Amino acid sequence: MNTGRLETFADGVFAIAATLLILSVDSHLGSCAPAGATLARQLECSWPSYVAYVVSFLTIGIIWVNHHTVMDQIDHADRTFLMVVAFIPFPTRLVAENIRGDGARAAAIAYGITLTLTAALFNAIWFYAARGGRLLRADADPETVRGISKTFVFGPWLYLALTVVAAIDPVAGAIGFGVFALFWVIESSVFGRDRSRRSAER
Repeated sequence: MNTGRLETFADGVFAIAATLLILSVDSHLGSCAPAGATLARQLECSWPSYVAYVVSFLTIGIIWVNHHTVMDQIDHADRTFLMVVAFIPFPTRLVAENIRGDGARAAAIAYGITLTLTAALFNAIWFYAARGGRLLRADADPETVRGISKTFVFGPWLYLALTVVAAIDPVAGAIGFGVFALFWVIESSVFGRDRSRRSAER
């Protein structure tokens, strides 16, 4: 099938997942403050929700950007070509609500496992499409294809390593997920322009 409908559907999933993240902030607001606390105090103590929102929003955003980078090289899709990202808001809420409590380790591990599986599935999708040029465009840029393959293959392992860190030190693991998200933003902004320029010049 043509990739247009797949991209439209995926864009909708990304948009919904990113929007649902704000519900974690809304539901957590004030729950950390004592009864009768001022709004200022409620807003102040809810800072983990803000951080979790930003990290997961950036992560979903990068997945969305990478998805379009992949789809730019793909000509058609088949029924095996699937991806799931809508689960991310759930572990995001777990981290936001538990990072300062007894459930910090379980929440951080759940978040890490979710991102590790997401990255692994993203790799499965890409390599399924790219192997032997199965679903790639006839004029797919070989350099871009190799670049995507080299970049994506590290994702699951890095997320897995951060999950192990989270199991040892939940706060350090959460910080690591945030740093990794920032890295991908920088990588996409700096090197993504070069990939787009090469694609436009073809």
